[in-house]
Amino acid sequence: MIQKENFWIDQEKAKSVIKEKNILENRLNSFLNLKKEYDELNELIKITSEDDEKLIKEINTNTKELIDKVGKKEFESFFSGEADSSSCFLEVHSGAGGVEAQDWAEMIVRMYTRWCEKKNFDFEILEENSGDEAGIKSLTMKIDGDYAYGWLKKESGIHRLVRISPFDSNSRRHTSFASVWVYPVIDKKIEININDKDLRIDTYRASGAGGQHVNKTDSAVRITHFPTKIVVQCQNNRSQHKNKATALLMLKARIYEMELQKKEAEQHSKNQSKSEIGWGRQIRSYILHPYKMVKDLRNNTEMSNCNSVLDGNIDIFLEAALFKKN
Repeated sequence: MIQKENFWIDQEKAKSVIKEKNILENRLNSFLNLKKEYDELNELIKITSEDDEKLIKEINTNTKELIDKVGKKEFESFFSGEADSSSCFLEVHSGAGGVEAQDWAEMIVRMYTRWCEKKNFDFEILEENSGDEAGIKSLTMKIDGDYAYGWLKKESGIHRLVRISPFDSNSRRHTSFASVWVYPVIDKKIEININDKDLRIDTYRASGAGGQHVNKTDSAVRITHFPTKIVVQCQNNRSQHKNKATALLMLKARIYEMELQKKEAEQHSKNQSKSEIGWGRQIRSYILHPYKMVKDLRNNTEMSNCNSVLDGNIDIFLEAALFKKN
């Protein structure tokens, strides 16, 4: 297909094919490399004497490393959904509570951006609504990387923080909430039809930090989809046309994610749609006082090193959520 003369006529489709090709090639090369390491270890074991303690120690170390690599590849087999290999959009919204909740929402954003950096994933801020005094009211980012959606798809839900508030002069303990919503960037292989009559498109001047090229004119775009009541907005580009195109892509992704949620709800007899940002529907608690503990409420996965988690080391929770059988 790639060798065909007209392959690059549809550049978006061509890029999608190239991406899929690279993913399959990486899978094959990973398997061949693991098999090579396994064969070499086997040969080394055969020629190693029981008295060679140094070489036995090296074999044990290499075996543990190989087991770890195989485990990671086994984990990737859980990325079997139609959109799991896609990049994704990630939204963060602060709950009720003013500056305290807005600061928590910004901490959540930092946690995910640090995670992206550790994964060598690219991310781009598409829309940001800054807090009144500190933090953010809402933010939308696009995360580009192989299986970005597969990794993060279980992160949608309410994240709860308990801490001594740095904004309280009496140093009282506060509970704050932020919601996270993750949905995949969809390509042309997934058809989402939207009628123009179902849309209201508004333009406005961007406010707050909207990326490197924040708008100085009314080029930011907000799209409302009447049938689903979904609202998306983008203010990252100076061009209103580009912001509109990105917002439409986000809308299609949200509608697609909504359909996935409906199917999952039917299969597991539970509704996983958005809800009020507060008590209930929490997926994770971050306790910084009176003790330190991050706990996933869906599978009881815990970690006492809260600073490490908030610095982006969240794979233990992502993996537990994906391994968990509903």
